[in-house]
Amino acid sequence: MIQIEELKEKVLAGYQLSYEEGVELYHAKDKEALYRAADEIREHFCGNTIDLCSITNAKSGRCPQDCKWCSQSRHYATQVEEYEVVDRKEAVDQALVSASKGVKRHSLVTSGRRVYNKTLDQLIPIYKEIKEKTNLSLCASMGLIDEGQLRRLQEEVGIEHYHCNLETAPSYFPEVVSTHSIEEKIITIKTAQKLGIKVCSGGIIGMGETAEHRVELAATLAKLGVHSIPINILTPVEGTPLEGSEMLPEEDILATFAVFRFMNPKANIRFAGGRIQIKSYQHKALRAGVSAALTGDYLTTTGSKIEDDLRDFQEAGFTIDN
Repeated sequence: MIQIEELKEKVLAGYQLSYEEGVELYHAKDKEALYRAADEIREHFCGNTIDLCSITNAKSGRCPQDCKWCSQSRHYATQVEEYEVVDRKEAVDQALVSASKGVKRHSLVTSGRRVYNKTLDQLIPIYKEIKEKTNLSLCASMGLIDEGQLRRLQEEVGIEHYHCNLETAPSYFPEVVSTHSIEEKIITIKTAQKLGIKVCSGGIIGMGETAEHRVELAATLAKLGVHSIPINILTPVEGTPLEGSEMLPEEDILATFAVFRFMNPKANIRFAGGRIQIKSYQHKALRAGVSAALTGDYLTTTGSKIEDDLRDFQEAGFTIDN
């Protein structure tokens, strides 16, 4: 039988859990003990602060990739809004609102396999204006970006973080995407890290994967040394292959947060897409290892209002890291 307290003490002392130990933890019968231990690990390594970030959908739709969950794929008939590049004033205004409410970091996110230089030329001035008008730390999420483009973002606008989700376990990835590989994503992550850029990378749960797949993803991210791990809960989109997916039970979602914390003790385990679905027990997740949140609206779905998040997190005993 897995000894939760014993493993917690080992993690606090610097031990890295194995995949096998992570699977045992996930299936531990005493889930409340698992959540409590994950919360103690979070407090030890991350304190009682919540790291907030926000995003702007800077290029929407028309994506040639076939990710089965995504409303922006041109392979599926969805009602997503399509545009090549976001209006500059609109993007800057969104960032200004986030900064005024205490958000720490902001990202421009583009649809597609990778960002083209023509698009990057249009986005860099947006970043520059955001940097001139706010104290926001800047992030980018632009697919399988190359080293030269990353250097431009780093040197011209001071990008500090790059986001590239692995999405799911390496062994399950081909079940949900066929137009690119997880190995390409890992190359992107390592390229960013080589340049000294911190990486945000997580995944989506509830896409038909097993508990073992979720632990495999957590172990892969630990091996990569990822700084921030957003955990998205699938929001089934009409028209996509996953439109009929059932939401995971509460216990599975909370166990995922907890095991990710055990296996990535120093990382920011981040609320991300689909969080509105767990509002009724969000407070439990906050005490199961979570230390960060993507706040405001997401790419093509409604998120949680920044004001509501500030209130909820502070009522739960956290301060906002800004």
